[in-house]
Amino acid sequence: MIALVIIRIVAAQSRDGPAHRLRVGLYPTTRFAAGRTTGGVAKEWIPLAQLTVQTGLERLMASPPDSLAGAAVGLLTNPSGITADFQSAVDLLHRSDAVKLAAIFGPEHGVRGDAQAGEHVGSATDARTGLPLHSLYGATMTPTAEMLAGLDALLIDLQDIGVRYATYATSVARAIDGCASARVRVVILDRPNPLNGETVQGNLLDPAFISTVGSDRVTIRHGLTLGELGVFYARERSLPEPEIVRMRGWRRRDWYDETGLPWVLPSPNLPTLETVVLYPGTCLIEGTNLSEGRGTTKPFELIGAPWLDPDRLADRLRRSWLSGVAFRPAWFTPTFSKHAGQRCGGVQIHVTDRTQLDAAALGVHLLAAVMAEDPESFQWLPPFGEGRPSFIDLLAGGDALRTTLDQRGPVTELLARWREEARAFARQREDLLVYHE
Repeated sequence: MIALVIIRIVAAQSRDGPAHRLRVGLYPTTRFAAGRTTGGVAKEWIPLAQLTVQTGLERLMASPPDSLAGAAVGLLTNPSGITADFQSAVDLLHRSDAVKLAAIFGPEHGVRGDAQAGEHVGSATDARTGLPLHSLYGATMTPTAEMLAGLDALLIDLQDIGVRYATYATSVARAIDGCASARVRVVILDRPNPLNGETVQGNLLDPAFISTVGSDRVTIRHGLTLGELGVFYARERSLPEPEIVRMRGWRRRDWYDETGLPWVLPSPNLPTLETVVLYPGTCLIEGTNLSEGRGTTKPFELIGAPWLDPDRLADRLRRSWLSGVAFRPAWFTPTFSKHAGQRCGGVQIHVTDRTQLDAAALGVHLLAAVMAEDPESFQWLPPFGEGRPSFIDLLAGGDALRTTLDQRGPVTELLARWREEARAFARQREDLLVYHE
């Protein structure tokens, strides 16, 4: 195969100065017209040079603010906290002369990303740095006064996924709570919303259903960065607002694969961007006795159960005429989690046009379809404790989804309300946005 090198120099400016760095590599000529053809004739070449967004971490390391000079800091992070050339935030800050890294904090899955979903993580000493490592997904999610003792600031560098269920937003919220009590500053090193910062979908969370999988009154897909979410949380509760070390070069319309940044699994069961694109809908399967594909190589893309007929389910879903996805009948055997070791029938969901997909609506139609296929075998998972809401209600941010489906009510009316709530939140969030390009 013949490869051709194309170098394109772009003067991209923002209000903060040059917006991007230039990355150069080799693209095979067969990639030039991917996705941009008319009648087989290329309309636009895909260039070899890629513009790279500069994250909050990289901006902090390039020009540490005077307010942090010599400060003793903690760092809440995980493996996604890296630079474009794969240096970790822990290593960079540990070597830095600008600040003194004094403690490390880990969210769900741990600082090193080696814990499965929901698995509690204990505190320890970090083997690599010798620093105290405090778990915020174990005995507590809120950093205690003892954990924060001696710190001037808590830095946060996490790659969020832009979906309400993800617990990293809850980790940030609890960190803001704990730091407010201890009078410790919170500084968020911002990163892109991988699903872009424009699209808002799904319902608003009912405050009665706030939990670790929904820490604030936002929509399922909110279109905010973690920094913007942190400011929203603090403002709603009149707490000190976190400082944001802003990205440079990120545009709200950008999806993650348009940033030039490397993809690192934000959690063990979100291996690809396509998984995250589907997650706002398929995560709702977690509230049922169906497998959401954990224990396979396609979590949240493969959905099924031992009692489902793949062809019938795929046909029923196709009749929903959902834009942006296709359904393929599939068999799979999870190696762990629900139905481990059992052959499951179901579907693999393929994204055909992410710009047309309403993933929250996909989740509702998916639940309605599997309930219709075998209402006797389908079950909602029980609450995790006496007197607590069902897990599906926590995920859905209220009980309307469950009651509508249990009563075989029309999902079209439910989804119409969800779309109106999404439009209202899109208007409400306007004064939070720190990126306007």
